[in-house]
Amino acid sequence: MFLASWIWGAAVILCCVSWFLLGRRRRRQGEPPLENGFLPYLGCALKFGANPLEFLREKQKKHGHIFTCHVAGKYIHFLTDPFSYHALMRQGKHLDWKKFHFATSAKAFGHGSIDPAEGNTTENFHQTFIRTLQGNALDALIEAMMENLQYVMLQSRAPKLQSNTWVTEGLYTFCCQVMFESGFLTLFGKELNSNNDKNLSSKQETERAHILNALENFKEFDKIFPALVAGLPIHLFKSAHSARERLGEALLHKNLLKRDNLSELVTLRMFLNDTLSTFDDMEKAKTHVAVLWASQANTIPATFWTLFYLLKSPEAMRAATKEVQSVLENAEENISLDGKHISLNRKQLDNMPILDSIIKEAMRLSSASMTFRVAKEDFTLHLENDFYNIRKDDVVALYPQLLHFDPEIYADPLTFKYDRFLNEKGEEKTDFYRNGRKLKYYYMPFGTGIAKCPGRLFAVHEIKQFLALIFSYFEIELVDSNVKCPSLDQSRAGLGILQPSNDIDFRYRLKC
Repeated sequence: MFLASWIWGAAVILCCVSWFLLGRRRRRQGEPPLENGFLPYLGCALKFGANPLEFLREKQKKHGHIFTCHVAGKYIHFLTDPFSYHALMRQGKHLDWKKFHFATSAKAFGHGSIDPAEGNTTENFHQTFIRTLQGNALDALIEAMMENLQYVMLQSRAPKLQSNTWVTEGLYTFCCQVMFESGFLTLFGKELNSNNDKNLSSKQETERAHILNALENFKEFDKIFPALVAGLPIHLFKSAHSARERLGEALLHKNLLKRDNLSELVTLRMFLNDTLSTFDDMEKAKTHVAVLWASQANTIPATFWTLFYLLKSPEAMRAATKEVQSVLENAEENISLDGKHISLNRKQLDNMPILDSIIKEAMRLSSASMTFRVAKEDFTLHLENDFYNIRKDDVVALYPQLLHFDPEIYADPLTFKYDRFLNEKGEEKTDFYRNGRKLKYYYMPFGTGIAKCPGRLFAVHEIKQFLALIFSYFEIELVDSNVKCPSLDQSRAGLGILQPSNDIDFRYRLKC
């Protein structure tokens, strides 16, 4: 037994030494400084994952504005100078923005490759999303979301909302339930036709139970999403795998066809799945699971952080409430609890610069997205003052949290300032500087360039609608006004808006 253990131990040590001597990448002339890390395959992954911001700051201080890190089998060139970001955007000939996203989607959601080059589909997914989430299509989404938010906040939660009675809940739990249920109804429609239905109330309760069950499956799957992106197979996570399969079952085309008021996004995606792809029924459904995840995974925590910072800042709350009241008065919308819904259109929501600034500031403080490009071939990356050789299949990445937390750009960067994105006239501020030079790229929670999130406009409007309705219908306050701000859950670094590490109790009641 001892001899066998000794042999295995020696074999492991020999493999590590062999990798260190032969398998480690060597920096070539003209390439960025290289950090291999000490662990085979993982490289710097553990240190990066523990605190990406501090890790990258440390490497930036050591190596300068560009350096290469070996992370989980990939060589990633981190570009940290915001004045060189435009250089990356200009490299479409040499860099592929789709490859990483296509591979990640197939790996995480379990459908076949959606890269047209792979032959499973000829759909241009990016164009589909732009067509159905922007322009005129956005107006219909906003209208549906406005109605669904009020149904979820008021009608579906009616048993809790007794007059003058405070309801205490976790703030993240509340945001999660309200935004998920409303967003699900907006994208995937309703199970019932409410016209002349004598059993409407019973059917609504049944449907709500189905959506809340979908929410539990969503949360179970979402917990292990970072592991899937890192390359771990979902079969290692039995409960998450089952949750993903149940979400897929719910979004099979045969089930979606039974629903009313499907969004244009889902209707078009169903048509394109059926006509342009070779996917089987479950693979088609899993492309809809991907749409569901994309619509919720960042919007929910962004909603939480926005409302949390408002509750912690009486000045911000007063300014936001006043702005919403002014817009409602100008729209001649009266607030009542008699079933008549408030209606705010896209133009009215766009006329809320204070809410815009508040949402931007909350997202600046909580966003940890990454922008990826994969090298199609060996090429030379020309930056503002230097140039570097990049190898085929290497990744070039931006980590905007470095930008968002830079004290030269944002004074006192860890402090929430609700008017940080407002100028002296109370309008949107776009002038931000570093070293005395105006920045083109200063706020990047949604990515940048051609790969910029196509659903970003809808996401911001959703949060505005949520806040406008909260201010209109409810009194809200933190249970503990001195509660500390939750820390950011770093396990999701690189994926967008970070979730809070713990929930915060708040309470609400209907306004009399």
